Amino acid sequence: MPRRAVAIADNLANTAENRALDFINARSTTAPTAPLKVALVTAAGDDATAGTEVAGGSYARQNLTVAAASGGATTNSADLLWTGMPACTIVGWEIWDNAGAPVRLWYGPLGASQTLPAGSEFKVTAGGLSLSIS
Repeated sequence: MPRRAVAIADNLANTAENRALDFINARSTTAPTAPLKVALVTAAGDDATAGTEVAGGSYARQNLTVAAASGGATTNSADLLWTGMPACTIVGWEIWDNAGAPVRLWYGPLGASQTLPAGSEFKVTAGGLSLSIS
């Protein structure tokens, strides 16, 4: 199984950008509800609109754990593994919180689309997902 990595630099959703600014400027803000979840998408979203999430098979969003930020960046500290995937072409990622009405925080493209056959796995090893604000 090939290692897959993606860097998401400055791809905060509008909601996350607003919350970050409110936090930095000492305004009231709502923290994301843990655990954060990584979703895979078959059609990319943008700052304001979510992409089309993978559906079918045994697909489910995966919990994200990250290392402490340093230099304005962090990475996933544990592998992300999706098993029993439906046949699909993954074009990108989204990171959501785990609230009752989940909030999309990050989004971004894969370096190259990945076409998967039904029943396959998709894995991102620890350190393979980089998040930065730059």
